[in-house]
Amino acid sequence: MLFNPQGNDSVNERKIIKGNTTNIFNLNNVKYQWANHLYRTMMGNFWIPEKIDLTQDKNDYSNLTLPEREAYDGILSFLIFLDSIQTNNIPNIANYITAPEINLILSIQTFQEAVHSQSYQYIIESILSKETRDSIYDKWRDDKILFERNSYIAKIYQNFIEDQSDENFAKVIIADYLLEAIYFYNGFNFFYLLASRNKMMGTSDVIKLINRDELSHVVIFQQILKEIQKENPNFFKEEVIYEMFKKAVDQEINWTNHIIGDRVLGVTKESTEKYTKWLANERLKSIGLSPIYEGFKENPYKQLEKFADTEGEGNVKANFFEGTVTSYNMSSSVEGWDEF
Repeated sequence: MLFNPQGNDSVNERKIIKGNTTNIFNLNNVKYQWANHLYRTMMGNFWIPEKIDLTQDKNDYSNLTLPEREAYDGILSFLIFLDSIQTNNIPNIANYITAPEINLILSIQTFQEAVHSQSYQYIIESILSKETRDSIYDKWRDDKILFERNSYIAKIYQNFIEDQSDENFAKVIIADYLLEAIYFYNGFNFFYLLASRNKMMGTSDVIKLINRDELSHVVIFQQILKEIQKENPNFFKEEVIYEMFKKAVDQEINWTNHIIGDRVLGVTKESTEKYTKWLANERLKSIGLSPIYEGFKENPYKQLEKFADTEGEGNVKANFFEGTVTSYNMSSSVEGWDEF
């Protein structure tokens, strides 16, 4: 119910899902303190893409190699899809959540995903020709591998919209965690690799801000998943999580090899496999599960940390690879947040 007069807002009765609240946001009494910390950081970390100058990037783009331009365009196309579908779908998930402090941060996430979509528009409009702009937004129509990737995650979301069962909701939460924790990062690495060669520095700065927002989204779904499992044992089936992880990793490797492969300096098919499987192992450990890819214990892109983890205006600092972040806003910080 939108307003449930028979609900109970006490902390003792509060649950992530299947609770019985009034739907009044009683935020003086908070059960999930991690959400309270995250709220303050997400609110403090406001930024707008137009503050970043992309003038030099337009010149740099014309000097990229053909494989670099193809990767630049293709990765933007995939990132646009990810943030578009998140902006549209997060409210569907929030409708199932019965803890006000969790709904609050999901609302902020929805806003941040919309800002990310606007950021890609700003990049595309500032750097690319009109013909190229249109092709980026429509690339999924002609690229079978991209269409398969988009369709896989969209189908999981759509299944939940049409049938809001526990089983479909569990898959949606796992899919959201995979999207936020796996799908973005080979793409982000590409922009940092260009920046490491002093190319497309403005684009890299925008991506860095998006990257840092996504870290908070990783934490949201990591914590939601763990809290639901704690309150509802066996809600998530380990075999389903592992199956979906393997599918996500296979798709991420296939897509990255398709759009980058061995054609861009600093990326190889071998490094893509090493990085994606290492990252998957780390994300599994973060939700209390055992790694599934034996021998993938090191990040092959360790040298890129200085591009994803820097201190700049406003004492910007984020550890992209470990998944912890402090304030990085372009205005003023409210409060940092504890490491998870």
